[in-house]
Amino acid sequence: MTRENTKPGEAVATVDFIYGLGSRYSYLASTQIARVTRETGVTFRWQPISTHALLARRADDPFTPGAVGQYDWDYRRRDAEAWARHYGVPFNDPIGRLAYEPMLPALAALAAGRQGRTDAMSHRLFRLIFVDDRTTFGPREVIAEGASLGLDVARFRADLDSEELVQEHERCLLEVESCGVFGVPTFFYRDQLYWGNDRLVLLEDALRAD
Repeated sequence: MTRENTKPGEAVATVDFIYGLGSRYSYLASTQIARVTRETGVTFRWQPISTHALLARRADDPFTPGAVGQYDWDYRRRDAEAWARHYGVPFNDPIGRLAYEPMLPALAALAAGRQGRTDAMSHRLFRLIFVDDRTTFGPREVIAEGASLGLDVARFRADLDSEELVQEHERCLLEVESCGVFGVPTFFYRDQLYWGNDRLVLLEDALRAD
């Protein structure tokens, strides 16, 4: 991943999309990527990370028990539901419903990325978490999703189980942290950071201005 986006006047601009698959606002933003691409011609680079791992490195995790204001879970649920209605997309809040290993989605997206399917796998994983009415999922379900995408399943399974993939994720975390990422979703365009689903409109303004 690089912050060297396309310069003004060049044919195709690129935006880095840094997201957590367990993040409701990352899910909501992801539903708009295809539209923004159609309307602006921009290319998005999908960079999955574990939100849990990112926040664990912060000394001021805002999601501690008893969080208030914008981090209160009830408020966030209502806010996410409102955004989903605005976008016209489904939203099934996983809090209190779904259990899964927090690192699994990020590793699955990275493993699929080794076969050029990061975005496709991410859409599948977002659906598992924020659309389907399930109570759990694990490696078996993730591998089944990979098979349905046409991945080399043996390779995908081996990558998913490898320590090398964990190290790749760690490198991704270090890189995005060095660029100032403190939460997800984050968009980078021309060295400018846009944090949050609600800043997507500001990113779109910047893209259209170019």
